[in-house]
Amino acid sequence: MPTLYLLPVTLSDTDPRRVLPSYNLEVAARLRHFIVENVRTARRFLKKCDPQADINSMTFYELNGHTPATQIPSMLEPMERGEDMGVMSEAGCPAIADPGAQVVAIAQERGYRVEPLVGPSSILLSLMASGFNGQGFSFHGYLPIETPARDKAIRDLEALSARTGMTQIFIETPYRNNKLLTQLLQTLRPSTLLCVARDITSPEGEKINTRSIAQWRRAKEELPKVPSIFLIHVPKR
Repeated sequence: MPTLYLLPVTLSDTDPRRVLPSYNLEVAARLRHFIVENVRTARRFLKKCDPQADINSMTFYELNGHTPATQIPSMLEPMERGEDMGVMSEAGCPAIADPGAQVVAIAQERGYRVEPLVGPSSILLSLMASGFNGQGFSFHGYLPIETPARDKAIRDLEALSARTGMTQIFIETPYRNNKLLTQLLQTLRPSTLLCVARDITSPEGEKINTRSIAQWRRAKEELPKVPSIFLIHVPKR
């Protein structure tokens, strides 16, 4: 039975050996067929894992938000011949907030073996470091871009956290980090807790801070244009 390996990649520009088990590197070195979010970055990542890798002998299928759904099933054609394949996200774990979930669903329907490998997840790592509720949490991806709709989404998430105690997690495009932070500080209550985790696992740039909204307002901190994840939690009174 062929196996579809879910291969995590690094979250930042760091040595894969710093954040990935050796077994992952062994699997990546022997696979010849990959379904990836971006071919260029996937090739670069595999070369960092193994500088001797013959990248030109590998086959890459690109699966992202622009891929027609009708093309996805054919990407598993090597598995029909009995060959193993790998799925890679642009960063972190594939199939988590990632289009790779679509091809995993097809593999499950066809009865192929699916093996998820251990690796960095910005969602879990930021939650671990936030000090917030790790028993109950929800990830929402990107909030609406339009200001009125985003204001409503922020208030709704704050109310949900207050009612359930669950941590609310979301992300933003790096160049809009400061705009989102400004809106959070304007919209959330002073006592609500906000954690901003940026450039997770980066040896130089990683910074994870949890503060109340009142404390964030006093800090007047500017966020760099790097991958960041935002978490809010309303403490029990």
